[in-house]
Amino acid sequence: MSMKNLLGRKVKFDIVNDRGLVIVPARFVLDRDHLRLLEQHGIDYSGIALMSDQEPTVYQSLVEVATERTKELFNQIKTTKKVPLLEIKNELIPIVQQTSENPDVYQLFETVKAKDEYLHKHSIGVGVLATLIGKWMKLNEGEISLISLAAVMHDVGKLMIPDDILLKPDKLTKSEYEEMKRHTLYGYEILRNTVGISPRVALVALQHHERSSGGGYPLKLKERKLDILSRIVAIADVFHAMTSRRPYHEALPYHEVVTSMRDGMFGELDPVILKVFLDNMNRHLIGQRVMLTDGRWGEVVFLNPHDDTHPLIKIGETFLDLNRDRDIHIQEVIV
Repeated sequence: MSMKNLLGRKVKFDIVNDRGLVIVPARFVLDRDHLRLLEQHGIDYSGIALMSDQEPTVYQSLVEVATERTKELFNQIKTTKKVPLLEIKNELIPIVQQTSENPDVYQLFETVKAKDEYLHKHSIGVGVLATLIGKWMKLNEGEISLISLAAVMHDVGKLMIPDDILLKPDKLTKSEYEEMKRHTLYGYEILRNTVGISPRVALVALQHHERSSGGGYPLKLKERKLDILSRIVAIADVFHAMTSRRPYHEALPYHEVVTSMRDGMFGELDPVILKVFLDNMNRHLIGQRVMLTDGRWGEVVFLNPHDDTHPLIKIGETFLDLNRDRDIHIQEVIV
């Protein structure tokens, strides 16, 4: 294996030199400094065990199963205009709730990112994220069950949008965008007419693009008129969309996602729920390996209480305070 092929890969076990000294600890991502160190110690590259991209975690396997099943069930809805509620409740929702219990929050985020099959992976991803936020909001068990279902079904109306609009890799025209926005109405109608489903699930499909300021769609409702489940799903929806690869954009860097959500770039989100979400994200950031925008890798060791987007990073034996070096940001959290 060449040095070039090692860059950015995660090692499976400790790499030690001939004296038994650990050169690179297990699960670290190899950067250029590591590679120079390995060369200095005469480490044989061919003997380095890497974590395979093909080794899924239990949660990844569950999400892949759920995504494939979502595709099948959504195709059924598209054909019959009927929601197979029992199958969704019995097959998808238990996986969504189990995945939301992953204690490694950043691994959870990575697990639910969409790289292909966006609509189906997005439905499961938003389901997991909304369930997680609901738990952080200390919703009761009944509301947690409702939000899991509502979040999985929030975009069901997109099944009624023509594929040439839904899958278009370029910017939509004004008329195409107006049709795309109707997915909220289509989803509401589909779910409202589903026997045995809570009206609140239909409301989430209708309201998840509404914003607290009244600047959303389709009805331009303000925060006090929005169901709390809709406000939670809106945050999960925006976060998942920004962190996933889509036909018209790559996943955004970590620092841009957090800053954009705070600054209301995608509309004003419920500030209380957003604070709970971001505070819990930050709480789990301590100890995480991160890649910086200047290409270096390090570990988050301290959060600035007055500016949590610029933490203190340990890089090797030195420290970098992003609060002082304002031109450097967290590009990606490595799991």
